[in-house]
Amino acid sequence: MLLVDSHCHIDFEPLGEDIPGVLERASNNNVAYMLCVSVNLEDYPRVLSLAVSHDNVFASVGVHPNEQEGHEPSVMELIELGSNANVVAIGETGLDYFRTEPGAKWQTDRFENHIEAANTLQKPLIIHTRDAADDTIAIMRSSNAQDAGGVMHCFAQDWPFAKLCLDLGFYISFSGIVTFKNAQAIKEVAQKTPIDRILIETDSPYLAPVPFRGKTNEPSYVLHTAEHLAELRNQTLEDLAEHTTHNFFTLFNNATR
Repeated sequence: MLLVDSHCHIDFEPLGEDIPGVLERASNNNVAYMLCVSVNLEDYPRVLSLAVSHDNVFASVGVHPNEQEGHEPSVMELIELGSNANVVAIGETGLDYFRTEPGAKWQTDRFENHIEAANTLQKPLIIHTRDAADDTIAIMRSSNAQDAGGVMHCFAQDWPFAKLCLDLGFYISFSGIVTFKNAQAIKEVAQKTPIDRILIETDSPYLAPVPFRGKTNEPSYVLHTAEHLAELRNQTLEDLAEHTTHNFFTLFNNATR
């Protein structure tokens, strides 16, 4: 049985201070691969170096929708950086109205630029959305995000929104949130999403699943999310692991085993 953590930030503290330990603990829990996701260009070299140094770590390039202090990349810059063979995705990108004023033009422009770069490179998007479901879908449609495809990471919305994303060809990724007792809407999505469109992630060092909720998350804990999903869906853990691993390498087709 092999698992993939499809979205983590192992370059963040405190995980970045103990990469050998993080990778060893992941391996001990059958987490064989992980995608380390970029949130700004200032720290992107650190993300890329992890992918270059470790065959089982992949990288993305992008600027998170909440980042306002660092460099704002042009489409051409994203294309140039995203052309690196170790980069398997563009993002994370998207819209976040929880921390940012709804409809901020700089955030919308950034999202559209990431989609254009992904479409040019034909590398999938990693999309973050919070309190911005309608605008996220509208931009995905108007910018033809379905041409590149991608994943709705750390999914925390309801089934109607999930269905819109699935209809655009996107995958749905479940984090430790799905293990939380009060996450009934997300559990429903987990039960209804087709098995060939599911990914699992930690979003570490955040959102540790039960029984580690409130503690520092890490890729090894994706096992607990997988176990909970398998139970929700009345599948064996082995079957869920096989499908989600296959799904990861199908979507991120520049990632090699």
